[in-house]
Amino acid sequence: MKALDELTFDNRFARLGDAFSTHVLPEPLDEPRLVVASPAAMALLDLDPAVAETPVFAELFGGRKLWAEAEPRAMVYSGHQFGGYTPQLGDGRGLLLGEVYNAAGEHWDLHLKGAGQTPYSRMGDGRAVLRSSIREFLASEALHALGIPSSRALCVIGSSTPVWREKQERGAMVLRLANSHIRFGHFEYFYYTKKPEQQAELAEHVLKLHYPECREQPEPYLAMFREIVERNAEMIAKWQAYGFCHGVMNTDNMSILGITFDFGPFAFLDDFDAHFICNHSDHDGRYSFSNQVPIGQWNLSALAQALTPFISVDALKETLGLYLPLYQAHYLDLMRRRLGLTTAEDDDQKLVERLLKLMQNSGVDYTLFFRRLGDEPAALAVTRLRDDFVDRAGFDAWAELYTARIARDGDDTEAQRRARMHAVNPLYILRNYLAQNAITAAESGDYSEVRRLHEVLSKPFEEQAGMEQYAQRPPDWGKHLEISCSS
Repeated sequence: MKALDELTFDNRFARLGDAFSTHVLPEPLDEPRLVVASPAAMALLDLDPAVAETPVFAELFGGRKLWAEAEPRAMVYSGHQFGGYTPQLGDGRGLLLGEVYNAAGEHWDLHLKGAGQTPYSRMGDGRAVLRSSIREFLASEALHALGIPSSRALCVIGSSTPVWREKQERGAMVLRLANSHIRFGHFEYFYYTKKPEQQAELAEHVLKLHYPECREQPEPYLAMFREIVERNAEMIAKWQAYGFCHGVMNTDNMSILGITFDFGPFAFLDDFDAHFICNHSDHDGRYSFSNQVPIGQWNLSALAQALTPFISVDALKETLGLYLPLYQAHYLDLMRRRLGLTTAEDDDQKLVERLLKLMQNSGVDYTLFFRRLGDEPAALAVTRLRDDFVDRAGFDAWAELYTARIARDGDDTEAQRRARMHAVNPLYILRNYLAQNAITAAESGDYSEVRRLHEVLSKPFEEQAGMEQYAQRPPDWGKHLEISCSS
C-alpha cells in the first residue's frame, strides 16, 4: 500500500493544452476535516486506508496542499440542458487535479468538486456544501456496490468555510474518481464552436486511451460510438431495474464511458412510481423515472450529431437503432434475475409489466418487495406480500402466473433460489431520508451516521446484524423530501 506522497501522476488530459482546459488552483477550505472516506475507493489508488485519518489527507483534499506533480485544470465543455443547448459550460466548481495510475496500470482522474471559482463558474462561487457532497459520496459508492457503473468517491472534507445558498451553510469538497471525466458535452463544444482540429484531437484521445480495442476495427470511431451506445443502454437498464432516478440527464452530465456521474437531485424509488420526478426544478418531468430510457437515446443522438465529422449519418442512425433493443435485453435479464428466474420465456416481459402496474397502483415499496419475494418459497412469499396491494384479486392472478413460472424454471432448492435472489435484490438502498438523517447529524459535527450509512450501503445484499433500521420503509416525511440541483 502507498502513502499519499507516493502517488504516481500521468496527466494525459492536461497535456491536450489550453484549448481543452484552464489551469486553476483550488481555493482552500478553512479548517479542513475528514467527514468520511471510502477504503474501497482508496484501494483503487493503492492507498493505505489509515492515511485518511492523517492531517495531510484533509489538507490535500481540502485544497490547502497540492502534489508537485498535480496539474489542476478546469475542463471546458458545453451541453444540452433540459433540451436546450448551452454553448459553454465547463467545470464551474470542479478541478481535475491530475491523473494517477495504480500498480495494475489503471489510470484514475482525481477530480475535486467544490474547489472554488473557475472561468466556467458562470456567476457561481465555485463551492459545494456539506449536504450535497455527502449525497454525492454516498451515491457514488452505493451505486458501485449495487453493480451499477458509476464514478467513485474517495472522501468528503468538511470545513468552517461559510457558503451561502438558501441559507448559510458550510463548504465541503468531495474527491471523485473516474477513468475519465470526458462528457458528451466535450464533443458538442468543439463541434458547435467549429473547431475541427481540437475535435479530432479529442476524438483520438478518447479512442486511444479509453477504447483502444476499437482501433483494430475497420471504422474505429464508429466502433467506439457503438460501444458508447451499448454501455449507456446497460447503465440505464440497471438504473431502471434498481429504481434509480438521476434527475439531471443533461448531455454535460453524460459520461463518454457510460458511467453514472454528476450526482445532484437523484433519488432511489421508495414506493414504485414510474412517473416519479426527483428534481423539484424539473417542472415538466423531462427527467422523470420513466423518461430516463428515451432521454438516454436523445442524449446519444446529440452525441451522434457531434460525431458527424468522423462517422456517416447512416452509420450513426443504424448504431443508434441498437440502443432500445440492447436496453430491453439488459433490463429484462435483470428483472428475470430479480424475480428469481434463470430461464427465458416469451411472456416474461408481460409478467414484469403486470407486476409493476400493480405496484404503481398500490404504492408498494420497490426495494423491499423484491427482497421479501426471495425470503421464502414463492407460494408462501406471495401470500405474505398480497396485503401490500390494493387490488388483491389482481395480485392473486399475477401470483398464480408467477408461482407457475417459478415451477417451470428449474430444479433449484429453495435455499439456492433464496441465495440467488438475495444476491441481486438489495436489503439496503440509499433512501433520501437516510441520507438526510446522516446530513443533519454531520451538519452538527457528528460524522458517525454518514460513516455508518456508507458502511451499510457498501454491502447492500448482505443482512447486517444490528442494522435493521436501514432496511425499513421510510416514514411519511421521508417520502416527500424536495431535492434540487443546488449544491
